Amino acid sequence: MNKIVDTFEGLTNLQKILALIIVSVVIYVASTSVSYSVFSKIVKPQGIKEAMVTSLPGASSVVTEDPNEPKTESCPLNGSMRTKRAREAWEKRRPLAVMIENHSEARPQSGLSSADIIYEVVAEGGITRFMALFYCNLGDVQVGPVRSARTYYLDWLGEYDALYAHVGGANTPGPADALGQIITYKVKDLNQFSIGFPIFWRDYQRLGHPVATEHTMYSTTQKLWEVGAKRGWEATDSAGIKWDAKFTPWKFKDPAPSGAGQATKIKVNFWESQGEYAVEWNYDAISNSYKRKNGQDHVDLNNKQQLTAKNIVVQFQREANANDGYPGNVHLLYGTAGSGKALFFQDGGVIEGKWIKQSRLSRSKYVDSKGVEIQFNKGQIWIQTVPEGSKVTY
Repeated sequence: MNKIVDTFEGLTNLQKILALIIVSVVIYVASTSVSYSVFSKIVKPQGIKEAMVTSLPGASSVVTEDPNEPKTESCPLNGSMRTKRAREAWEKRRPLAVMIENHSEARPQSGLSSADIIYEVVAEGGITRFMALFYCNLGDVQVGPVRSARTYYLDWLGEYDALYAHVGGANTPGPADALGQIITYKVKDLNQFSIGFPIFWRDYQRLGHPVATEHTMYSTTQKLWEVGAKRGWEATDSAGIKWDAKFTPWKFKDPAPSGAGQATKIKVNFWESQGEYAVEWNYDAISNSYKRKNGQDHVDLNNKQQLTAKNIVVQFQREANANDGYPGNVHLLYGTAGSGKALFFQDGGVIEGKWIKQSRLSRSKYVDSKGVEIQFNKGQIWIQTVPEGSKVTY
């Protein structure tokens, strides 16, 4: 001990200061390590991996439709018939759009089967992403994994003046700057970055095995509507404007199966180089709907049922790179305004026509080859946007 003291005394002032700093750091690290070891054994149950621990708020407890109550009310978004109780609920709110990813490692997703309308288009690298619109479903729906915003979804969002739930988004200055456009367009924004837990949470155990963090963000429709209400975005916003003041519903009809069977197996390719994101729809005559496959049956994690659609729209639009300097030039643009070729699948048949959208905020219109507006079957509508020239077989 005396030798240590003598050695220390023989040091210069600068050397003494450095020695004291080193000793202090060593003592701090050692004490912290011991404290953590002791504390973790006290509070963490044995056998639980820390990376898998998560809080799961789940769906709120809210009323649902009585199956015995007559369905006399038509949903403005897709024409599906609902109860008066459901209408009383939707008339107090505005549509809610949620960005849900479709990376192969994120499947199956939650909530898609409960949406009124679903938009699907490539987000980047040939991987598609969904914007699911919720409005008329009375129950609370767990939704996810929630992902980031892209500019062209905002153009379809503008048709509904909807709440927009997402986790960040493209923000490189330029034509694909979705986060900047959200501010410019005054979108009723529900960005997870500004809301956080418990409205949004990560479920690392959603698939029963570890997945990358970007495949874990969740919320529920009721929680998101409640945040919108607190921000003054109910059916009528703080400016006194009702969400559907300029909204034009599409035309709807009762099912009318053709029996001809000329379009019973549909394959939609987005990018030829990404075959695992090609979609196959198989027509089921009993339910008069189309069952979705992504290589295998595409199911909803909430109810374990295969996704189906009453109507499928495939619209061809010009695709281009944003050239905004982002690494890999992965940000995309689509020609969402104007008009172009479209295919409409319903009742086991196909109608050739076109899509028309005059501006970002104007309502998309769908017409047949003679210019007559398409009448959709009452039920879920799935709108897939593919690059011009993409291969669609049926």
